[in-house]
Amino acid sequence: MASTQEKITVYNLADLKNTSDDAIPNYLNSLKFSQSHRLTDVRLALGYAAFVVAGACFLWDYKLGFESTKYYTAAAVALYTLLNGALTLWIFYVEKGAVYEGTAPDADRTTIRITTATPSATEELRNTVLTRPFTEWFDGAGHFVAAPFQAMLASSIPVVGRLDPKRVAAAATETSSFESKYSAEILQALENAESAAEVISTATSVDAAATTTGTPAKKGGKRRKA
Repeated sequence: MASTQEKITVYNLADLKNTSDDAIPNYLNSLKFSQSHRLTDVRLALGYAAFVVAGACFLWDYKLGFESTKYYTAAAVALYTLLNGALTLWIFYVEKGAVYEGTAPDADRTTIRITTATPSATEELRNTVLTRPFTEWFDGAGHFVAAPFQAMLASSIPVVGRLDPKRVAAAATETSSFESKYSAEILQALENAESAAEVISTATSVDAAATTTGTPAKKGGKRRKA
């Protein structure tokens, strides 16, 4: 199986997660999914609007002085607070870590999230939970290998599997672990790691959703923020 030329540090949970994040749009778009940028567009609009308000407040205070603009400044501060509050709510309660949102040719809408959590977490998810180590799609040198990653998505998410049945059929062989290519030190670090990566897929027009859990590369990895 061909791997990417770019190498990452296999101990770094954030690198493993981010590389996996970036591979999702490439794969799903190749299956004729229509990617939606709605979540990103709204987040950018709120962020830039808050920036414009802050910049305008600074400019008129610099040009006209505080006394003549203090009421405008107060209004700008209130507006800036509202925009940032809306941005925070949007990120945590609407985006919720989404890395991909798209619609399949058959009109099924799918959202995929990759987050980090500890294996002992007791949070109940209304999804199917599948355990998958990162070693399934990263080799011992830190190269991302697309085939087993795509096979994992296709075999775990029904709407993806319908569009890529070859990956579903090959899942049993293509998702074989790369553990034999890892040193004993790396394997021990993977075994002892307490964090985990979760791939969460929710299909709004079907009943099933899928969650995949992968073993991380290093204890104490940080949660990626949007």
